[in-house]
Amino acid sequence: MIEPLEKLVDALSRLPTIGRKSAWRLALHMIDRPQEELTELAQRIGSIKSLVRTCSVCFNYSTGPTCPICASASRDQSLVCVVEKPTDVIAIERAGRYHGVYHVLGGLLSPIRGITPDRLHIGELKERVEKAPPRELILGLGGSSEAETTGYYIARILSHLPVRVTRFARGVPAGMELEYVDQITLSQALQERTDMTYTP
Repeated sequence: MIEPLEKLVDALSRLPTIGRKSAWRLALHMIDRPQEELTELAQRIGSIKSLVRTCSVCFNYSTGPTCPICASASRDQSLVCVVEKPTDVIAIERAGRYHGVYHVLGGLLSPIRGITPDRLHIGELKERVEKAPPRELILGLGGSSEAETTGYYIARILSHLPVRVTRFARGVPAGMELEYVDQITLSQALQERTDMTYTP
């Protein structure tokens, strides 16, 4: 086996959704590409961590202190959609039906895996809502059991505030992550969202 090729396949197969077979196809494709194209790809990969940061307001991906969505005067700042990760923002934006802003948690609560509220951006969400209460907080967290737990926890810690808390309609399949839901289903789930109340 050619060692440099094997090492490239090993590196590529560590990427999400890339198995060994796909990694081999990518590696062999790269061998056939011009050197300048590979150099550009390597430079873009090498610089991504220094060029992309997280927004100081919503924790979405950004190239500056605040992301374009938070900085936009055309977005409804009184409507905040809480999502698990930046890829969920991309999925909702593709659907083209939402014109509010976001708050990215950076994960979902999972005590079994050691993911507690202090490891997510839940404290920042609470502070943000207390400082400038939105007219509605939408929980766009998908249909998994961890999403349900996280949603109820957020509803509980915000129950003392005069904020309407809603969640996506049940069109989102149980257990499916938001980024894999088709745009029509996602648009309908967003449009037909339901109130979520915490009862002690």
